[in-house]
Parts: sequence; structure tokens; C-alpha cells
Amino acid sequence: MAVVLRLSRAGAKKMPFYHVVATDSRNPRDGKFIEAIGSYDPNQEPPRVEFKQDRLEHWLRAGAKPSETVAGLIKRASQKPPQS
Repeated sequence: MAVVLRLSRAGAKKMPFYHVVATDSRNPRDGKFIEAIGSYDPNQEPPRVEFKQDRLEHWLRAGAKPSETVAGLIKRASQKPPQS
């Protein structure tokens, strides 16, 4: 079983909201998943990215491969300056 970290779409028509999930690579995009580890809301300004940091690290250590988009979101979230 190859575990991947990818986006699962939610939200209304033309108002997307995404959950970052750990899932088997054979499952469909919005299908069954193992665990939800974060969220991405492109409708906010700037777009909001949130992760459960401990669970993200767990899955990366366990060998889960992030999709290209999720890898970019992880990079963006790690560069974000701390909020006051």
C-alpha cells in the first residue's frame, strides 16, 4: 500500500475548500482516506493553509509521498512568519 498526502475537495460549486489527507494512492480523490491532517482554503486572502504538524511529520517519517501541490503547501506553511 503506497500512502500519499493529497488534497480532497470539499465546499460549494466555485467555492472550493480542500482537506489535506493521507490516503492509499489507489483511492479516488474524494474517496476513502486514512486520516485528515490539514486544510487549504484558497478563497481567503491570503490563502489559508493549516496542518496538524505532529501528524504531518508522522506521515512523512512513515514514508508517505506528498503530491506536488501538497509539497508546495508544506513549503509555503513552513516559510510563513509567526503571527503576533
